[in-house]
Amino acid sequence: MMSLLRCLLMALSTLLLPSFCLAQQNDIKIIKERVVADLMTTKIDDSTVEAILARMNEDGSFKGINYDDLSRTASYPHGGHTRDLVYMAKAYKTKTSRYYRSKPLTAAIEKGLSFWVKHDFVGDNWHDNQITTPTNLGNLMLVIGDELPKDLVTKAQPMIGRANMNASGARPSGDRIVIAGILAKNLLFLGDYREFDTIIKIIEGELKFATGERGMQHDYSFHHRVDRVNNTSSYGYGKYANAYGEWSYYVSGTKYAFNKEKINQLVDYYLDGIYKQMVYGVYEDISVKNRSITHRAATQPQPYSTLEIERVLVSTDYRKNELEEIIRLRKGEAKPSASFAKFFWQTEHFVFQRPHFYTTVRMFSSRNRNMEEPYNGPGKTTHHRADGTNYLMLKGDEYHNIWAVYDWQKISGTTIVQKPQLPGPDAIQKDGLTDFVGAVTDGLYGAVVFDFKSPHDPLEAKKAWFFFDEEYVALGTDIKSKSNLPVATTLNQVLMRSDVHMMQDGTRQSVPKGSRPLQNVKWVHHDKVGYIFPQPASVHLSNQAETGRWSAITDQKNISNELVSEEVFSLWFDHGAKPGGASYQYIVVPNVTEQVLHETSQNNRSIEILSNTPALQAVKQGQLGIAQLAFHEAGAIDIEKGVNVRMDSPGMVMLKMQGGRLSELTLADPSRKLSRILLSVSGVYKAQGENFRTLVDENQKSTLFIVDLPQGVYLGKSAQLKIN
Repeated sequence: MMSLLRCLLMALSTLLLPSFCLAQQNDIKIIKERVVADLMTTKIDDSTVEAILARMNEDGSFKGINYDDLSRTASYPHGGHTRDLVYMAKAYKTKTSRYYRSKPLTAAIEKGLSFWVKHDFVGDNWHDNQITTPTNLGNLMLVIGDELPKDLVTKAQPMIGRANMNASGARPSGDRIVIAGILAKNLLFLGDYREFDTIIKIIEGELKFATGERGMQHDYSFHHRVDRVNNTSSYGYGKYANAYGEWSYYVSGTKYAFNKEKINQLVDYYLDGIYKQMVYGVYEDISVKNRSITHRAATQPQPYSTLEIERVLVSTDYRKNELEEIIRLRKGEAKPSASFAKFFWQTEHFVFQRPHFYTTVRMFSSRNRNMEEPYNGPGKTTHHRADGTNYLMLKGDEYHNIWAVYDWQKISGTTIVQKPQLPGPDAIQKDGLTDFVGAVTDGLYGAVVFDFKSPHDPLEAKKAWFFFDEEYVALGTDIKSKSNLPVATTLNQVLMRSDVHMMQDGTRQSVPKGSRPLQNVKWVHHDKVGYIFPQPASVHLSNQAETGRWSAITDQKNISNELVSEEVFSLWFDHGAKPGGASYQYIVVPNVTEQVLHETSQNNRSIEILSNTPALQAVKQGQLGIAQLAFHEAGAIDIEKGVNVRMDSPGMVMLKMQGGRLSELTLADPSRKLSRILLSVSGVYKAQGENFRTLVDENQKSTLFIVDLPQGVYLGKSAQLKIN
């Protein structure tokens, strides 16, 4: 260990005062105490310790762990061995435990560690060796290492040392911070101050934009790999943001404290990236999940911890009110109140929230791949989970543990060829085939367009969604398939939480359990959600128990083969085999009673579908005076009497009208090819701004808006204009 004398000599050699070393040692002591205190927050249950000891064999191994299977799909049960050692060590240091300072317990810890260092279990997955084992052994050293035999500590060091900045997993992204953090904790144990200083600077420097590479993108989504698949809620949350925030807290108030600008950027990432991809900022959003969606959850969805927010508030008061609002929401002290729309243009992911519902659209394009590969086994059925997936959540538990019985070819929002079975897991991740994929949004309202060409099947469709305060509209057109198999567009597949009612042939009625095609349906109501068909439609409705096995949706080992059953509600359009230009249209009304749904369905809730053709998909919400248009090609349309809109190229536009006059204009280029958009609107508007100018045609009484679009890392972001 680095001695005080050595530090003094270093300080003197650089003409620094000895107080430098004393201050440095004091800072290190503070940081180490914070880290250990954090580790010791674990609530110790003596019966758990007793059970661990009962499972320990004479040689220090544990019953129930297959130490011979180090394969990737085994999920490294060996990690349980080292985690149990840490738990025992915490019990040894916990004054309220009957195992406090227990010599038999330390003997068991030594025996378990001796077994480990003797065999040095190296898993086939790099994560096992560079993160799991170093984390657990490093924590063990911080809790009890000073009381373990020195030879055991020395033998464990090479295993902890696999977490280093030259390790294969220490690539830029979340894992780099985690590995650096493991190393930093071990340096605290070893007392290596010089190296600790270097590693802390590495951690601090990882909070940055890395658009186009691994890491945080300029839209505050997160890419863990170069496939540009959304990993915000997995690697970008726990392994990037929280790991960074953890260290910002540990070093706060010391010479190692992070730059406040970095911490403020972390706050932006939490509020504008992570929390906007969570249900009300409280619950996990399943639409952002990748392969881990096929893991069975042990408990009902729980609010996320407030610890991450409390940690950053130690160092900054930036956007404090917003952070404290999330704390209150997570503690159940407030109800959701935020309304927003956001398009993550680097990730092709759209989110929309109102105080009583949260919904998303997940897509992919030629700029990114569709889905995470099923690394290590889970996620083997996720081929279509980015094919225009549209999940809807009012509470956050609507899809809880549905996945074992889920029909993975009827994913909410998607249009999919109904195959006898899905291809193998190696065929999941594909490159996108079209570039006209995107959204137009002003931060409060928005519309989404998806020129969909399936990389799995001979299927194409033009899909669009239009979002308003109390409902949203889904349109599909030009649906074409060369397959002899039927094609289905699914409105929703969700846990059945109530009786199902519908309006069919002009009659309101209950729907008995079962599965059947239906004709002339005006609306369907289930679990406070209504589905309105602007024109009575033919649909297929299923409300019955479905069965399946968790082991069937993953290639991981040791997964239950038990047959499970769940009541499931599903609603879909059957376009038949080889559709040559099929279409659909429906309105989703969240948080609505059956009576209100029935009453408002009579005028389709003031929704007017202006166009649903291969050239233009467009919707107007009459009460709000908002029209949203997705031009697949240059064209024109009347959005109301005397108001014509013409776009000279493909693109998207949202218009807000007041008294027949344009008040706001928002535009976007989903193809990301244009530097400007030209849009003509009826009426005279002599306006200009930083990003636009107008040319008025007095004869035609129309105005040409010439709008400069965001460029560079902001390609795909909307341009918003306020019209005076």
